Amino acid sequence: MAIFNKIQIVLGFLSLLHAAYSAAQHRAYLRITEQEFTQLPIDIIFQAIASLIYIIYNILQVVGDFKEIRAAVDLQAKSWETLANIPSFYTFNHRGKALSPVYEQPDPEQYDRAYTTEAYLD
Repeated sequence: MAIFNKIQIVLGFLSLLHAAYSAAQHRAYLRITEQEFTQLPIDIIFQAIASLIYIIYNILQVVGDFKEIRAAVDLQAKSWETLANIPSFYTFNHRGKALSPVYEQPDPEQYDRAYTTEAYLD
């Protein structure tokens, strides 16, 4: 059903484009015949308005249901503990581990030795 509405949106835009082209042609015709422009013909105005309404209706069909503006409606189902639970902010490698009683300080010589040529020869 969504593909049908997307095709209808394209047809609506084509109809709106045709209305714009007709308006430009009407203005060109008035310049050629040296008439004064007062307003667009009613059929061009009607086509433009009908095309806009048609486009808006089909876009609303494609988009789906609206969400509530109030954030409280979405957050009602969540408990207080899960509101602050953001896994992307979890940090496991930080300075706080140095405060732990079971933390062992790394030996800097061990790291320096790993990058020397002697370590590769062993």
